[in-house]
Amino acid sequence: MKTVQMTIDENLIKSVDKIVKETGTTRSAFTRDALRQALKNYRIKLLEEKHRRGYQRSPVRPGEFSVWEDEQEWGD
Repeated sequence: MKTVQMTIDENLIKSVDKIVKETGTTRSAFTRDALRQALKNYRIKLLEEKHRRGYQRSPVRPGEFSVWEDEQEWGD
């Protein structure tokens, strides 16, 4: 692991410290988890944008998925 120095505003660190105390973890562990989640969210955002551009280039054609309509189960 590598030590990193960060500047964080007072209100944010108070909120983090409160959660850290409640969960019995550390600032470092909390921050690592938050950064992992942010990276995951970023990758998802990139994939969603990629799919969006793909559907803009090649939109679904009318009837393209109609063969599956009888297979759908929506429940009661």
